Amino acid sequence: MALLFEVHTGSPSPIYEQIETQIRRAVAAGRLSIGEQLPSVRTLAEQLTVNPNTVARAYAELTTEGVIESQQGRGFFVAKRRQTLSEEERLRRLDEAGRRFLDDTVFLDFPLPELLRRLEDLSTEYTKPPNHNP
Repeated sequence: MALLFEVHTGSPSPIYEQIETQIRRAVAAGRLSIGEQLPSVRTLAEQLTVNPNTVARAYAELTTEGVIESQQGRGFFVAKRRQTLSEEERLRRLDEAGRRFLDDTVFLDFPLPELLRRLEDLSTEYTKPPNHNP
């Protein structure tokens, strides 16, 4: 599946993080399947008109997290899903993400049930299609 990547130079998120996020979302939603090959570092850097080191950094982070894997001489592929973080680290990251979310939304004055409903609605973007069998 050809996945189109976009980066926004005016974004507060660094470009390598934008690339990471797009790949994570595509894997979580099933738009990228286990074993599917990603564009080479050079190809993606040219497509996005960014420095190859930026793409390499994103791929390195995703490899460390176990989202993708490098196959020597062949490139980068979506890895079989496995949990590489300890339960303690997973909870720490969940708390951190929750704090960031609340920091960004507290001044919007929505009641907690509305925030939770919206999060649940948005989570469908990260749900794999029902017939997705990796």
